[in-house]
Amino acid sequence: MSYVSLPRSCARAPYFQETRRPWPNLLFIVPLLLLYEIGMTCVQLPGIRNGADAWLRSALLIWGAPGGWLLPAAVIVALLAWHLAAQQPWRVHWETFLGMAAESLLYACGLILVGQAVEALARHSGLTPIALEFRLPGVWSGDPEAAVRVLSFLGAGIYEEFLFRLCLIPLAYGLFCSLLIPPRWALLAAMIGTSVIFALAHYLMPAADVTALTVLSDAVAHVQSRRELWFGFGFRVLAGITFAGLFCFRGFGIAVGAHALYDVVVGCVLTCEL
Repeated sequence: MSYVSLPRSCARAPYFQETRRPWPNLLFIVPLLLLYEIGMTCVQLPGIRNGADAWLRSALLIWGAPGGWLLPAAVIVALLAWHLAAQQPWRVHWETFLGMAAESLLYACGLILVGQAVEALARHSGLTPIALEFRLPGVWSGDPEAAVRVLSFLGAGIYEEFLFRLCLIPLAYGLFCSLLIPPRWALLAAMIGTSVIFALAHYLMPAADVTALTVLSDAVAHVQSRRELWFGFGFRVLAGITFAGLFCFRGFGIAVGAHALYDVVVGCVLTCEL
């Protein structure tokens, strides 16, 4: 797992080990995090933040914590604290970042192909999902709305991975281990359980209160009552398991990169409502 301690001292950490260390992951996502936060600050449109970013910021406000840069600082502090606790080396090889970017693109493309297969299966089953369309994103022509969409999808990739993978998977894993479940089964249960929550989060009603204990049950009822959502929900569970697997076995940075690239490509180049 990515949060299991790796060897503290080695002259040249193998690539597949280095990508799972918190320090290289932090360096990999910091440019994305800064791009998103600075972009959102420059846009300054109400309600532009969505998904896990909006949920986490709302929770911070409810708890009396200031907004602004506290949330991105929490991401940085969490990874830095993990690195210090693991006592791993500070040295990072620059080619590691190229490999992480390439892996992120590879996994994002694979997930897009899976999404197209799910869309085709939904049609074959008699459902009528909106077909995938290819369109040129306006961001390339300077369209500010398209640029905002890219920023929004970028933030979703960062903060959804932070919430559902970096925060929830270790918590769920620890919970299952405390119930005397064998570690491998505890990890599998944590990956599947958090992926189901991740999928349900996409069906929360807009007016739902983030402090209410019934929001997930409301999302379950919403999905159950609409048959056309079943394939989309199943795909999101599968996507969640994919990102969970990337987090556990390839590292947090690659999970963030794959998620962000997938969201940007699907949201700005392909249109699909699963």
